[in-house]
Amino acid sequence: MMTFNAIQMKTSSDFDKNLEILKSLILKSNDLVVAPEVCLTGFAYERFEECADFSKKAIKELLPLSKDKIICYTQIEKRRGKFYNIAKVLYNQKVVYEQPKVKLFKFGGETNYFTPGRMEDIKLFEIEGKKFGLLICFELRFLEIWEKLKGADIILLPAMWGKPRKRHFEQLSEALALINQAFLIASDSANEDMAKSSAIIDPFGKAYRDDRKVLLTKEVDLSEIKKMRRYMDIGL
Repeated sequence: MMTFNAIQMKTSSDFDKNLEILKSLILKSNDLVVAPEVCLTGFAYERFEECADFSKKAIKELLPLSKDKIICYTQIEKRRGKFYNIAKVLYNQKVVYEQPKVKLFKFGGETNYFTPGRMEDIKLFEIEGKKFGLLICFELRFLEIWEKLKGADIILLPAMWGKPRKRHFEQLSEALALINQAFLIASDSANEDMAKSSAIIDPFGKAYRDDRKVLLTKEVDLSEIKKMRRYMDIGL
C-alpha cells in the first residue's frame, strides 16, 4: 500500500509565500506527492531571472522534505543562458530524476520564453522497484509522448491547465492511466483561470477528484496494476 497525494494550490506573485504553502502541504503528505506546474512562481515571464534564482533556493528547502517521500514538481531554471521548465523528482533528499518540458504551449506564450527539452529526455525511471513516467501539462495531448510512457506503473502529471479545456484534462488523464493500466497522479493549479481537476486515477481508469480540496490524498493498493494487466492482457 502507498499513499498518493495531489496538491491543488493557488500560485501568487509572492514566491516565498508559494514555497511556504508548498512545504506545508508536502509535510501533510506521505509516500508520493505531486504539485502543480511552476507552482512556486507561475509563468512570471517578466521575472524570469528572479524565478531561476528562486528555484535554487526552493530546491535546497524541498530536498530535506523528501526523506522517505517522493516529491514531483516543476520549476524554472536557467542553463547555458536559456530558460527551461524542468520537472524535478526528489526522493530521500536527492534529485533522482529531472525532465525538461518538451512540448511548449504557444497560446500561453511559452514558446517565446522557454527553450524546449529534447524528446529523448523523456524516459521511464525507477524508484524502489516501480517504473515511473512523467509528462508536463500540454504534453498530455501528444501521442508520441504517450508512447514514451508505455510500461510505466505510475505516471506523474504536474500541470497548469486552463479552465476552458477542463474536460479535456480529465478525459486525457483518465485515458492515459487506462491505456497504460497504471496509476496516474495529476496535479493542476487552483488559480481562478485554471481547471483544477487534480486526480488520483487507478489502473481501471477510475478517478478520485475534488475541486474543493487543496490536497487530495488516497491510499492505493499497487497490486491493482498486476490485477488489471492480468485481467486485460494487452502486452504491458
